Amino acid sequence: MTTIAILVSRMKECVVSGFSIEFNTFTILGRCPKTGALGVATSTGEMAVGSRVPFVKTGVGAVATQALTDPRHGPKGLTMLEDGLSAADTLEKLVASDPHIETRQIGVVDGQGRTAVRTGSENRDWKGHHEGDQFIAMGNRLTSEATVTAMAEAYRASTNEALEVRLMLAIEAGRDAGGQHGGQRSAAIKVCDDLEYPIVDLRADDYDDPAAELRRLFDTYKPRIPYYRVRAADPSIGPFYLWKEKQGL
Repeated sequence: MTTIAILVSRMKECVVSGFSIEFNTFTILGRCPKTGALGVATSTGEMAVGSRVPFVKTGVGAVATQALTDPRHGPKGLTMLEDGLSAADTLEKLVASDPHIETRQIGVVDGQGRTAVRTGSENRDWKGHHEGDQFIAMGNRLTSEATVTAMAEAYRASTNEALEVRLMLAIEAGRDAGGQHGGQRSAAIKVCDDLEYPIVDLRADDYDDPAAELRRLFDTYKPRIPYYRVRAADPSIGPFYLWKEKQGL
């Protein structure tokens, strides 16, 4: 299908739906009970999902806002969590502040691992969410419920792994279970652990298989995580390749 044909198809779909833009997204948010790390992994049918959906702050919480997204809910939600509100109270306030809340899908995990999630009634099918132990799997306009179920199962099955690994496995499982109608164009993962900045913040902004590109980036970046931790406090360690040699890696 040509680029023009794709654009025409999407325009027709938007007219039918009654919305100016059609979004379809699947996302997983979680907190590691062992380390307190917080993170979000997500994929969508539009480009640059990492700029709109995942919001994470060390020790505070994780917020994901999607469907007909209002990205302002991310920073607002994190501020509420930092002020001491629970995940449930934060979501309640976000819902009350938004006259278009039925077009949104919002998930919140707070610093204690409590969860809250809401799928607006105007989200397109399949739409829904699953709340587990300190995690949320959710999506809208998916090929079926299997996308969310697969994410939850992959997350539960990897409890011995670091949070970023669990989130990456979950988003791949969602893709493999069918993902969303029309396929995906972008994916992202963001994780905060014990530092004031994210330990992982990767994006695949416009790809035919964004989860595969995100996996490539993730596997390349993962060995560098301990290096960047050390380098922040001790820049004398030099470039990564020298540090790697010294570590015998």
